[in-house]
Amino acid sequence: MSLTRNFASTKQRGASPWSFGFRIRLLLWEWAWALLCAWTPKPFNRWRLVILRTFGARIQGQPFVHQRVRIQIPWNLEIEEGACVGDRTHLYSLDLIRLEKGCIVAQEAYLCTGTHDLSSEVRPLITAPIIIGAAAFVGARAFILPGISLGESSVVGACSVVTRNVAPGIRVAGNPASPI
Repeated sequence: MSLTRNFASTKQRGASPWSFGFRIRLLLWEWAWALLCAWTPKPFNRWRLVILRTFGARIQGQPFVHQRVRIQIPWNLEIEEGACVGDRTHLYSLDLIRLEKGCIVAQEAYLCTGTHDLSSEVRPLITAPIIIGAAAFVGARAFILPGISLGESSVVGACSVVTRNVAPGIRVAGNPASPI
C-alpha cells in the first residue's frame, strides 16, 4: 500500500509524534478497555463492540472481538460482519487496520501498522494501513508488517512474518512468508 504517513516533523529522537490531547485520549481508551471490557466473558461481545464504537471504531454487523485483545487506537479500526479477533491478538493500529467480512485473526497474532525511518538519525515514526481481506485467515502468532494487504480467502500460516502483500486465495507461511 502506498498510503504511508511519515511523522518526520519529530525533531528529537524519542519524542512522541502525538499531541498531549491525543495522548490523553489514548490513556482514556486504555482505562476504559481495562475497566469495562478486559474482564468480560466471551458472551459479552456485544458490550465490547459498544465500547469500541464509543471510542470511534467503525463496526459493521456483529464481528467477534476477544476480551484479551490489545487495540492501540480504536478510532483507526474497521471491523466488518463476521470478522473474528482472537485471544491476545495485538492490533497496533497507529494507522488504519481493516478487517473485512468473515476474516479470522487467530490468537496472539500481531498486526503492526507502525515502524521507523531507519535512514534518519531521528528515526521518525512511519505508519501504513493493514487490510485483511474477506474470509482471509491469519494464523496464531503471525506478524503482519505495515502496509500489507491480504487478499480475499488468503491464508497466513502460524508464526509467519508477512513482508509482502498476499494475493487472493494464496497460502503463505514462514519467515519471510512465501507461498506454500
